[in-house]
Amino acid sequence: MSMTKKFTILLVDDRMENLLSLEQMLLAENRNFIQTTSGNEALKEVLKNDDIGLIMLDVQMPGMDGFEVARLLKTNPRTKDISIIFVTAINKDESYVLKGFEKGGVDYLSKPLDINLTRAKVDVFERLFFYQHELRQALKDKEQINGQLERFMHVVAHDLKSPLSGITGLLSLMKEEQEIKDSDFLLEYTNMAIDATSRLADMITAILDYSREHQLHQKEEDVDIRKMLEEQVKLLFPPAHVKISIGDDMPVIHTSRQKLQQVFQNLISNAIRYNDKATTNIEVGCNENGEFYNFYVKDNGPGIEGKDNERIFRLFETLDEGDERGTGIGLNILKLLVETQGGKVWVESTLGDGSCFYFQWRK
Repeated sequence: MSMTKKFTILLVDDRMENLLSLEQMLLAENRNFIQTTSGNEALKEVLKNDDIGLIMLDVQMPGMDGFEVARLLKTNPRTKDISIIFVTAINKDESYVLKGFEKGGVDYLSKPLDINLTRAKVDVFERLFFYQHELRQALKDKEQINGQLERFMHVVAHDLKSPLSGITGLLSLMKEEQEIKDSDFLLEYTNMAIDATSRLADMITAILDYSREHQLHQKEEDVDIRKMLEEQVKLLFPPAHVKISIGDDMPVIHTSRQKLQQVFQNLISNAIRYNDKATTNIEVGCNENGEFYNFYVKDNGPGIEGKDNERIFRLFETLDEGDERGTGIGLNILKLLVETQGGKVWVESTLGDGSCFYFQWRK
């Protein structure tokens, strides 16, 4: 728990002796207290202080009672998330308690206050306050990291696009050479190289778009998954010892082709790159699961230890620090792409016997 931030409690009661007694009861090193004797004063203090984490609110007060104060606090976006504990000396019946919860209270204490119970409840809300503060900070840090990653992607993609355009142009010129025109073999492979560089250029363009715009704004279309995978496998130029099979039950999905293609390319490329067997067998399949399709890429490679099943999806994490084949970025981007669909990604693996990577994609 972070102790650099103070926990501020607003005490509201029309009797000063009650305020003094309550503050004395709750005194702790990491706490600040603000005392008010009316509902109007309480509202003013809340609007002046953004760091109030808990309000101990007396129900029976002249003028504006505690229920009305809570109602007004909950209708204001700035104050609606502050925890409120109602404090009252009357009407302990169920209907009265329920009214307090309906007005926005999260707990109830009856007078005369039990010291141990009161302290215990406030301790709970203090821990919740700091947990929420740390969660908000973690989300802020994650947004900052994502922003840095997007800027990194933009710079890398921009620097790659110019030489790639030159390669595409050079290949197109080579295609016009008579020697290549006269050879079906050379012409076929030149066309494949042009096709591959064009696809790579499309992916780089998609990365540039990703770094400039929100992912949800990307174009969606009907994608024949089997046809897309067959084209993708062809453009990966797998070695002769690599055997890739694609299931017959692949669906057609209305989605972003570039996003889905990037996920499959990462998994299939990894299955080829890291395989340690004389014959590499890779199986790509799909199962329906409610509103999602569960896709998988299964290989017979070296496998992954159980302790690494989650770590490999973190940014810049690789299984072997001395392995220069991976950057630790691909699987993290894959995870982000899948999570934008509301799905999840995971791996099942046996060390020495291969791995099966699963990911969910919305129908």
